[in-house]
Amino acid sequence: MPSLLLTIFPPLLGAIFVILLPSRNVRLIKGVALFHAAIAFVASWSLVPTFDRTTSALQFVAPFPWSPDADGSAALGVDGISFPMVLLTTLVMLIALVASLHGAHRVKGYFAWFLLLEFAVLGVFTSLSWSLFYVFWELTLVPLFFLVSVWGGKNRSAASMSFFLYTLAGSVLMLVAILALHLSVPKHGFGMVEMQNASAGLGRATQVLLFLGLFAGLAVKIPVFPLHGWLPLAYVESEPPVSMVFSAVLAKMGAYGLLRLTALLPAGAESLVPLLFLLGLVNIVYGALLAFRQPDLKTMVAYGSMSHMGFVLIGVSSLNGAGLTGATMQMCTHGVSSAALFLLVGALERRTKTRDLRHYGGLASVTPRFFVALSLALLGSMGLPGLAGFVSELSTLVGTFQRYEYLAGIATVGVLITAGYSMRAIGRIFFGPLNPRWKHLRDLEPRELFAAAPLGVLIVALGVAPRAALDLFAATVSHMATLFHG
Repeated sequence: MPSLLLTIFPPLLGAIFVILLPSRNVRLIKGVALFHAAIAFVASWSLVPTFDRTTSALQFVAPFPWSPDADGSAALGVDGISFPMVLLTTLVMLIALVASLHGAHRVKGYFAWFLLLEFAVLGVFTSLSWSLFYVFWELTLVPLFFLVSVWGGKNRSAASMSFFLYTLAGSVLMLVAILALHLSVPKHGFGMVEMQNASAGLGRATQVLLFLGLFAGLAVKIPVFPLHGWLPLAYVESEPPVSMVFSAVLAKMGAYGLLRLTALLPAGAESLVPLLFLLGLVNIVYGALLAFRQPDLKTMVAYGSMSHMGFVLIGVSSLNGAGLTGATMQMCTHGVSSAALFLLVGALERRTKTRDLRHYGGLASVTPRFFVALSLALLGSMGLPGLAGFVSELSTLVGTFQRYEYLAGIATVGVLITAGYSMRAIGRIFFGPLNPRWKHLRDLEPRELFAAAPLGVLIVALGVAPRAALDLFAATVSHMATLFHG
């Protein structure tokens, strides 16, 4: 229990300390923010040796009163699905803060909002009641709105407002569904376990309606077509560290919620899996096509992120062990590769003041460290065997084929398109004639290498030795699959 609380609350304390510090003391503000993010990182990863991989039961549970009413109690804890997301969050947030050291304006507000965002995201992944889940879910909206609207690009106002309105609209439907489900529980509780047990008594039609209400809110974050309208502006107009969080962490909140929802309303899930499968295929192919036609490198990565999240959807729609394993693994591998891509694209843009692929060329000879790091991230993202994305996409396709047979082959079209735009980007940036403008371009610096190195190591490790990650969620996923006789 103490270690889990040491993971969740240091970012909140860090945000409070940053607010109390004088604005002129920039170095101290950055140091305090990094220190508290590092505490959360160390505390979460120190739990790995003691995490029991043989059970699907909740672990490190920390109960506390949510309201004077006993039925309003809440708790924090993790299982095999949420624990990897906690590890991913603390890693990505720490790297994003390291990447922010190069000098954002209004440093005090920036780092305070960033730490508050980390606290809210960790709350989402560790909440054991739907009421607390919803509170943390909504709390993420506030720091994200300001991080985009204050520190974003020239279209930041439109980007922040678009994200806010899309998310708020989905959250209203989510709240209505949670309240309706709450009333169906005999003691009117919000606990995830209690609600899951009570949902067995609900009719299939009721479960379908509740599933759709909750899914509407989750789908915005993933994002799922056609609720992805906020994505290009928000991802592109944000600072690179914020884009990292959007893709690597915020999208996983929606996917994580979908897994919880599927277990919560199994009859509704079984009725709606054809819809999930169709939406997943559209996400994969449509997102990849949009990425392929983009000359803007950051926009390409943004739409590529949407495409990869489609594999989570089709994996969940399979309702079997292989597909659910692939979906969970995809959340991990995509989180790592997308964080690396936005980090490196941001570093390249900061040097060249452009993201247009047509303006690059021949950089392999000038920036060899950039060449290795960005190529590794792109190859890992496209699912090259031996790198992170391969295991997750293969497992997802195997599970999907077991349920939908040859229809699953449509998803491989997205894989081919992803390979096309990834190799095109590598070719246009690093090969061909060297653009004279970049003959003195700086390569990755030690601080940037320090931030990118853990992600690069994980891209390789998750591809070469995925067993360590798979063991974390195997028991929980197997238990979940038994709900559907998978």
